[in-house]
Amino acid sequence: MSSLKNMNANSRRDFLKKATIAGIGTTLGPVALAGTTKISKTVEGSIPETPGSGRFTILYTSDIHAQLHTHDEFFWENGKAVYKRRGGLAVLKSMINHFREQDPLNTLVIDGGDYFHGSAVASLTEGEALIPLLNDFNYDLILPGNWEVVYKKKKMLYDMGHANAAKICANMWHDTNDIENGEMIYPPYWIKYIAGTKVGFIGYTDHLIPKRQSPAYSEGISFKHADHNAAKYIKLLKEVEGCGIIFIVTHMGLAQQIGLSNNPAVEGADFILGADTHERVRIPIEGKYSKVVECGAFGSFLGKLDVEVENGKMKSYKYELLDVDPDKYPADKELLKQIDKAAAPFNNQLSKVIGTTTTPLVRYFVMETPMDNLITDAIHWKFKTDIALSNGFRFCQPLAIDPKKGKADITKEFLWNMLPVDAEAKTGLVTGKQIWNWLEKELQNAFAKDPSKRFGGWFVRFAGMEVNFTINNEFGKRVNWVKIKGEPIDMKKEYSIVACEREGDPDDTLCRIEKVKNTRRLGVLMHDVVEEYLGLHSPVSPKLEMRATATDQPHTLLTQLQGTTYEFR
Repeated sequence: MSSLKNMNANSRRDFLKKATIAGIGTTLGPVALAGTTKISKTVEGSIPETPGSGRFTILYTSDIHAQLHTHDEFFWENGKAVYKRRGGLAVLKSMINHFREQDPLNTLVIDGGDYFHGSAVASLTEGEALIPLLNDFNYDLILPGNWEVVYKKKKMLYDMGHANAAKICANMWHDTNDIENGEMIYPPYWIKYIAGTKVGFIGYTDHLIPKRQSPAYSEGISFKHADHNAAKYIKLLKEVEGCGIIFIVTHMGLAQQIGLSNNPAVEGADFILGADTHERVRIPIEGKYSKVVECGAFGSFLGKLDVEVENGKMKSYKYELLDVDPDKYPADKELLKQIDKAAAPFNNQLSKVIGTTTTPLVRYFVMETPMDNLITDAIHWKFKTDIALSNGFRFCQPLAIDPKKGKADITKEFLWNMLPVDAEAKTGLVTGKQIWNWLEKELQNAFAKDPSKRFGGWFVRFAGMEVNFTINNEFGKRVNWVKIKGEPIDMKKEYSIVACEREGDPDDTLCRIEKVKNTRRLGVLMHDVVEEYLGLHSPVSPKLEMRATATDQPHTLLTQLQGTTYEFR
């Protein structure tokens, strides 16, 4: 029973007045937002006077990145890479249905974002081809991830708006100088009556999106860190809505989510259901105020959280991270037909083999990856600059070697997985001092001691340069040495660099390096560069070359998260 129900009329009015003053009142009857969405309070049947007991299940996916098909997946076992076939939307649907059918009334299916971007079919249709596939899952709740903005604000609203699931995000506003009185893009929370209790969900995406992504992607949107209003909404859900259990659904990255779990702003929340950094949390991480999980990426994994309820509160829980294994869950035939229909217009183009590799293409290591060495080598070869740069992307499932052939085909479709934004090359001149200072900033983005300052991506990638650093040093003191073309960096010398243009950056900014001299766009797209390189150099065999090394971590580092017992495997 809601705490308000025990109040008399005068005390109830007094509480609501105080709540309004505290900022809670702005969400009572919460927000009809942007004309596109509204709050969804799902109440099945009548709510009893006294909260009951029971059991419910949350099935959780995130960072699917539009991966339609079963694919190779990377595992780290006994210090070595192991590859297994995992994922595929039709396999994932069969798996979700298997668990949902065991107790349909007490099972919720949630996605934590980065669904509409990351593959050729997604990019070539700006996410639209993915909408009916998403709706076929009958998700209850979804959250916008950091890549949902990639097709710009209007298209994000369209793609998310055509999803049948409820949407929440408490830290995205229509761009305004007055966030406190501005319009939220999505409802901040969602409520479900299930298993004898009211359960509240509050949503947050990464407040650093305008810096992580090309600035133009999020034009028209303002962001704040989750601690801006988390305490307010937790209080509202508990004291006004009468929720006995509260989940915070986030797309912020594991380090930020651990930081949030130790922030007094989330006191009263039971779980943080996290996403963004593709981490595979198999045992919930205990923060001071909340527990945290994250459930991998690319549709390769499904998080399953079983909650026991007693007197309307969480009594106990069991969490599992489960492989989406096609041998255990045969692909759903109807969804396969929909996937084939969505991909059909592009099959001839995307099935084209553009090269081969004799070593696996992997992007799971934090400091350097074979996949990005291939990409930066291609850029370096094409433009003959001193240094070639690429962003520390996380998306793209691996490509394993066929043991019978001793190689793997790289298709046009896989190129889209590696680089789902086909950006233009841009060059310029920077001094050694600028490079050194920029590397310090990039290391801060990846390894900041304050989790709220960490970007979701990994350390920047490069060719033509070697860098050694100490991760656990303070900001500005991490870089130990830099070599360019095998020679120690000269702080006063100017070096030529090339990278991809980030839409919305100033003309003199390149890969987050500011005040670059003589910048110019080269009129060449990165897909064409990689395809040309593969055509001339296949078979390629990219591997870890110690381009980026740390004194305090192995070069096979697989997570940014430090200081916990968590291991990526």
